[in-house]
Amino acid sequence: MKVAVVGATGLVGNVMLEVLEARNFPVSSLLPVASERSVGKPVNFRGQEIPVVSLADAVAARPDVALFSAGGSVSKAWAPRFAEVGTTVVDNSSAWRMDPGKPLVVPEVNAHVLKKSDRIIANPNCSTIQMVVALAPLHTAFGIKRLVISTYQSITGTGVKAVKQYNLERKGFEPQPEEMAYPHQIFRNCIPHCDVFLENDYTREEMKMVNETRKILDDDSLRITATAVRVPVQGGHSEAVNIEFERPFEVAQVRKLLSESPGIILEDDPANCRYPMPLHAHGKDEVFVGRIRRDDSIENGLHLWVVADNLRKGAATNAIQIAEYLLDKGWIG
Repeated sequence: MKVAVVGATGLVGNVMLEVLEARNFPVSSLLPVASERSVGKPVNFRGQEIPVVSLADAVAARPDVALFSAGGSVSKAWAPRFAEVGTTVVDNSSAWRMDPGKPLVVPEVNAHVLKKSDRIIANPNCSTIQMVVALAPLHTAFGIKRLVISTYQSITGTGVKAVKQYNLERKGFEPQPEEMAYPHQIFRNCIPHCDVFLENDYTREEMKMVNETRKILDDDSLRITATAVRVPVQGGHSEAVNIEFERPFEVAQVRKLLSESPGIILEDDPANCRYPMPLHAHGKDEVFVGRIRRDDSIENGLHLWVVADNLRKGAATNAIQIAEYLLDKGWIG
């Protein structure tokens, strides 16, 4: 299969190449795509050095599938051009997520919404993906009424510039203004500011979780509030999720449901200090869930702690799982 990776030289693009290789996706021809200044530079894939090509050349090659991770403006401009030549686009930006005509997909949760005719498919926000993997089976069983979410998000979610800022600060250097991904020091700090602030004083990251969760779970009645915090961690995102259900539940039922759900690894043994942590989730494709306990302050309340590698399940792996689903259906290739 001819596969284009748009944004192949970025953090997520690099991980997409790793995951394509690790999952043995049937790539017969790889088209690594990046900005004009990167054209001709090599990327490594399956032990070979493959030169970066331009967006225009990639469109002309008519790939079967294009995995996009190059920002919303690139996706808006170029995803339709790939779609016009018959390429199926899986886009990791926010450009198409809330478009009512574009499916927003986490395969373990709502792959059933995909159709053979879909040419642009949206990959959800990293913090949303891991959370809905854990929430979907519980919503089916008990009916979620309200969610209160606090996230602890890795600097890798911001990109290469954030990692460079962290490393400079860790080594005792003060970054120049143009080297700052954040308005404050991130080393030894937590910044309650992910993405830009909106008119309602929430950040765009927080509202992504609200709106995308409703779309993926197909329930606009869900009441959701979130606080997203950037933390000096590189392994993955962590989330404290407080749930109010419509119906009664037993904690043992919750554990059983989660342990049997695809894509989830249960780590819930606090007596032996076993619970999910980004250090252990790093480099893995699953969502890790633990610290499961009843919230006695409200009726039908539950706490979860959810962790995943934001560059893998939160981005690259989820996109490739979508492509795998389409391949299994015979809709691409």
